[in-house]
Amino acid sequence: MGHGHAHGPHHHHHDHDHGATAPLPAAFDTSVPDEALDPEQRSRRTLLRRAGLLGAGLAAGTVLSGSAAAAAQGGSSGPRGLKKGFLWLAGDHHIHTQYSSDGKYRVVDQVRQGARHGMDWLVITDHGSTTHARIGVEKVNPDIKRARAAHRDTLVFQGLEWNIPAAEHGTVFVHPGRHEVDVLKQFENDYDGSVRGAGDSTPANEALAVAGLRFLAEQVRRRKVEDALMLANHPARKGIDSPHEIRAWRDATGTGRQIAVGFEGAPGHQAAGLPAPLGPGGARGIYDGSPGPNSFPGYPLESYRTWGGFDWMTATVGGLWDSLLAEGRPWWITANSDSHQVYADTTARGAGDFATDGRHGAPVYAGKIDTRQGDFWPGQYSRTHVGADGFSYAAVMDGIRAGRVWVDHGQLVGGLDVRVSGGGRWATLGGALHVRKGTRVTLTADVALAGGPNWAGFTPELARVDVIQGDVTGPVADRDTFTAPTAAVVRWYEIGKSAGSVRLTFDLGRVDRPVYLRLRGTDGNRSAVGIMGAKTDPAGPALDVVGDADPWRDLWFYSNPVWVLPS
Repeated sequence: MGHGHAHGPHHHHHDHDHGATAPLPAAFDTSVPDEALDPEQRSRRTLLRRAGLLGAGLAAGTVLSGSAAAAAQGGSSGPRGLKKGFLWLAGDHHIHTQYSSDGKYRVVDQVRQGARHGMDWLVITDHGSTTHARIGVEKVNPDIKRARAAHRDTLVFQGLEWNIPAAEHGTVFVHPGRHEVDVLKQFENDYDGSVRGAGDSTPANEALAVAGLRFLAEQVRRRKVEDALMLANHPARKGIDSPHEIRAWRDATGTGRQIAVGFEGAPGHQAAGLPAPLGPGGARGIYDGSPGPNSFPGYPLESYRTWGGFDWMTATVGGLWDSLLAEGRPWWITANSDSHQVYADTTARGAGDFATDGRHGAPVYAGKIDTRQGDFWPGQYSRTHVGADGFSYAAVMDGIRAGRVWVDHGQLVGGLDVRVSGGGRWATLGGALHVRKGTRVTLTADVALAGGPNWAGFTPELARVDVIQGDVTGPVADRDTFTAPTAAVVRWYEIGKSAGSVRLTFDLGRVDRPVYLRLRGTDGNRSAVGIMGAKTDPAGPALDVVGDADPWRDLWFYSNPVWVLPS
């Protein structure tokens, strides 16, 4: 593999309905010849092959042997049925259909488009509302089951977009099973902020949100559902997800199974920034607001905008996300479409009485191209890549909870394998490397470059990769803390390539204190000194301009962290 040029300071039971792992999707299974694939599968295989994710090398997301992977997992038996570590599955956990009051598409439309655009897993998340809670949860379920049957190579979860009491929205989803509808319906009726009239930022409403997360954990404990997860959506858009609320969600289930595990590092609605007349002429992510009566007063005005398409909480080196990581809190980022109505689509919402039927009619041909809409199809622009130990619903949920996740925009890169090693052990994204104090530690990142055109028709070039490091300083006294003073870009690598792969190595030296590391990469088209100053972030994402923010001209990828914990 080639080497990037480095800069910067040196720092001393499920086959779709059950728990077992299903067979690999046909696109991944190299024993299935190309000519035996349908067009959807052939498209997926082309993407995988271009990224170097078939055959040798990055085949299953890692170049290490199964035995090494087992050692890193604390002596477990290693990934099931995989000779080379984790299977990296791309997905989207934030998708709307005709069962949302502001949606349009059928479930099968979104699933078909997601599969076409390379998605291995999807979550249907129609808005929580009195109508959805009354009839929508039941009505969408048969459509989801039909989509599962029609698209066997795509895992389709049922979830909902929770109106978090006292806060913004969040994805809630459960493992498929006999009680998926019952659990989601009870949760929505009892704990949705819209249904319960609990939107204001009051202590009672904040407590209701925590109670909702504990309810989900109890359903898992009682085996009503096999698993449940919550991810906060567009967390900085309105300024109403305060730091102490985010910490409370993370801590809601104590030492039990974590339900709230992260937030959208980048929101959907990315096409909304396309300038007029080509596009809507709005803000990426529809981040165009300002503080309101329920907003956290400590947030600065720039937090209400995206930065390189990413939420301010994630994009700020030394900001809110880093403050959580510096505490040692596992808290992960994702990226998704929030797909409601797609840019340049030619259909209109179908007729129907939503209040009565719980859904709109199927979309109809409109006879024109609609450039006013700000969404992409699932996988068309935003992707969340999850390291799974097999092709199953449980494996995807386990991978998300473990933080084996990296995200990208515009297919900037095809694959990413990150490993931190030392003392004969290693850890990957979301993991912790436990070593003796003074052990020499090295970060290695294998990056598969784009290698071919994205869905806008051009091949992105990766210009630079940054390594961000911060000290783990422990729990904060003030739970509204949203800065991490030690976090900084400690090394950067100039790449300037669009094909092949590169291996990047960063020597941490002999580690004597707990730290975490995370990666970020860019096409280099737009950058600026970070909010915390040039010593912290010399060339981070730039503030997106409302009305002139073409998402295809500003592409980034981000990884979740790896911790190094010497003792």
